[in-house]
Amino acid sequence: MITEAGNDPNVAALVYIAAFVPDKGESVNTLIGGFPKDGPQPPILPPQDGFLLLDREKFPDSFAGDVDSELAAFMADSQLPWGVGALEGTNSGPAWASKPSWYLLTTEDRMIPPPAQREMSGRAGATVEEAAASHSVYVSQPEAVAALIEKAASAT
Repeated sequence: MITEAGNDPNVAALVYIAAFVPDKGESVNTLIGGFPKDGPQPPILPPQDGFLLLDREKFPDSFAGDVDSELAAFMADSQLPWGVGALEGTNSGPAWASKPSWYLLTTEDRMIPPPAQREMSGRAGATVEEAAASHSVYVSQPEAVAALIEKAASAT
C-alpha cells in the first residue's frame, strides 16, 4: 500500500516494516510466486467468500515466532480477513523510485523470506536496518520500528 500511496505529493519518504516492496506491474501474488519453494511459505488458507485468512495453527510460527505464545494465539484468533484482491492488485508506479526509503528487514521472518526482503529493499535503494525478529516485529520489538521511523523522519 505504501508503495502506491507514497506517490502523494505530501509524502516525503517511505518506511517499510518487513513489507512487500512491489515494482511497477507487480502484485503480492507475483512476489510470493518468486519465493523459494523449499523455504517457508505464508500459510494463507484458500479463499472463503472472497476473503483470506492465515491458518490459525501455523500463525504463531509463521507470523509471530518471537511473540509470547498467549499473545500469538490471540493474534491468530483475532485476525481479520482480507480480500483476495489484496494479493492480486498491481502497482502502477512505485513511490520508492522517486522518494527516499527505509526498510526494517526481519531476519527471522517466515512470511516474507529475508532474502526476498533483501532483494526488494535493495532494488528500491532503501536504507536497510535489520532486526532478529519475526514478521510481527512491531509487536516483539516496537523500539526497533520506532527508531527506524524516527531516523527517516529526521532525515527528510
